[in-house]
Amino acid sequence: MRYLKITCLLSGLGLLLTAATASAQTDTPKYNHNDVFGPITWPVTGDGARSASGQPGEHYWQNRADYVIKASLNETPQDTTITGEVEITYTNNSPDNLDHLWLQLDQNLFKPGSRGAATTPIEGDRFDVRGFSRGGYHIQSVSVNYKGDNYNVQPVITDARMQVRLNKPMEGKGEKIKLKINYSFSIPFYGADRMGRKKFKAGYVYEIAEWYPRMCVYDDVEGWNTLPYMGLGEFYCEYGDFDYYITAPANMTVVGSGDLENPGQVLSDVQQKRYEEMRKSDKTVSVITADEVGKPATHPFKGTLTWHFKMQNTRDVAWAASTAFIWDGAKVNLPSGRKCIAQSAYPAESAGEHAWSRSTEYLKASMEIYSDKYFEYPWNSAVNVSGVALGMEYPGAIFCLSNLKDGGLFGDITHEIGHNWFPMIVGSNERKYMWMDEGFNTFINQYSTEKFNNGEYFNAKGRPAMGIAKFMKGARDPLMTAPEAMGLNDYGQYYNKTSLGLDMLRNVVLGPDRFDYAFNYYIKHWAFKHPLPYDFFRAMNDASGEDLNWFFKPWFFTTWKIDQAIESVKYVNDNAANGALITLVNKEKMAMPVDLKITQANGKSEIIRLPVNIWQRNGTWTFIYPSTSAIQSLEIDPDRQLPDVERRNNVWPVK
Repeated sequence: MRYLKITCLLSGLGLLLTAATASAQTDTPKYNHNDVFGPITWPVTGDGARSASGQPGEHYWQNRADYVIKASLNETPQDTTITGEVEITYTNNSPDNLDHLWLQLDQNLFKPGSRGAATTPIEGDRFDVRGFSRGGYHIQSVSVNYKGDNYNVQPVITDARMQVRLNKPMEGKGEKIKLKINYSFSIPFYGADRMGRKKFKAGYVYEIAEWYPRMCVYDDVEGWNTLPYMGLGEFYCEYGDFDYYITAPANMTVVGSGDLENPGQVLSDVQQKRYEEMRKSDKTVSVITADEVGKPATHPFKGTLTWHFKMQNTRDVAWAASTAFIWDGAKVNLPSGRKCIAQSAYPAESAGEHAWSRSTEYLKASMEIYSDKYFEYPWNSAVNVSGVALGMEYPGAIFCLSNLKDGGLFGDITHEIGHNWFPMIVGSNERKYMWMDEGFNTFINQYSTEKFNNGEYFNAKGRPAMGIAKFMKGARDPLMTAPEAMGLNDYGQYYNKTSLGLDMLRNVVLGPDRFDYAFNYYIKHWAFKHPLPYDFFRAMNDASGEDLNWFFKPWFFTTWKIDQAIESVKYVNDNAANGALITLVNKEKMAMPVDLKITQANGKSEIIRLPVNIWQRNGTWTFIYPSTSAIQSLEIDPDRQLPDVERRNNVWPVK
């Protein structure tokens, strides 16, 4: 497409333009240019923590939480529970003294009287948090070690949060404190579609997440972030190193986030050999085959085994255990030359060439694609687990539904592992800004789907803008609405409206090169940090060299719509050979550039692009097109890239 130079054509034609723009309108446009292009100042935090360029500032800080966790899975005829001890080393890098500490007790969502249970609709929803009689944490003890002072604490527990009040304030600027907590909980059957247990022929698959008391984030924006876990809103976590030990019945296979530190103690000799082969193979290698599940030789040990994992610089870990697991994996090749592994663990019911037998292939390819395009995968392994959760993500571990096949399975895998970039690498606050992880991830999923296996599951004819246009006609809440306040039938816009917004910036506003540079600039500077929405807006403006606030404000903070229309076509001196006067009108509140396909009677056809700036002064714009014959047809947005809510007025003559 070319950019139409119109300045020279407009000189001396003021009267004609005035006449053209006076064409009668059938309805009153809602557009107000001052609403769109008026001044905007994004909020800033004090002391230079965040820069005007969208980068962490000179005085940016964030706290840190390192964990050592020892937990046991206890499977009995009555129930299956987790008992554990977590030791947290918390580093206060803020300039503030802390009189108390806050922790998340996510399992308390499943107590019958939790806020999440109380706010679940009577008809239920996807998360179906109603609680169960044994649900929630049982906190046996909490102790503190600070500057040589050891003491026990009676914590204050409020729903899914726990306050630890300190005997003396914890100092800032790098001071450390240690907490030790003993706890237990019953594993829910359906843990808000994020964890739980599901029975298969060869035994239960336990997907274990939100499984230890973990630190709330204390940041430069709000201090302690203590919004409760209620179902839809996900997580906001500090980064740190995890060293964790899982003791489980010896006939189970355990997989999890991070590196398996003791394969020689938990795998048979045959499995150890295959495990090493898997690490070197570009093709999927089985560590435990379908035929070996449940056989004595597969798990030759007695009693219990302790599986030891480590993961560095991560915000969370998750794991899974089962007697039913088929286990396979392959090598992942990263852009720097570094290697890591992609693994899959699934029951026989999930196996098959149209199903989970391709899981590792899907996972490996997605990791390689995202690493090459956006940011190199920073850890040494990832695992996909088949079980009860429809789809849920954790650093280095994802859970996908057991009965998915073909494109449905690929889509789930590439989405959930994509979350390892948003928000596991770029650590946004999911509890407040769901669009910053779900939407950004949905956006990059389009790229992996197009690239995987020459587009095996890619639909090039898909037009997401049309679906969003229908949705926007009835949208009640803007994207900046917190998840727990978003309508349960509307939260899909976090995914699709955000993704479409990035598509429009890339394909309609900036172009791929400028957008990709700016988007990667944002990722690079906020990797393993805590960005705000305003940091993203500033980063995109700075790196693209474009003031995009006219887009960010309506797209993320309002439910405004797009309706670009062709109002009239006239000819200079009533002669098409002298040029055509084309009048456009912006009928709704949002503004966007205009892509206009023009076809003349002589067969010439082209698409011209008018910048968004044509709408800076008002909602009507007339320009001269250098036609040489009569205009046969016009169409705004011929490639269907915008969610225009009334496409009938996008064409001329009206059909």
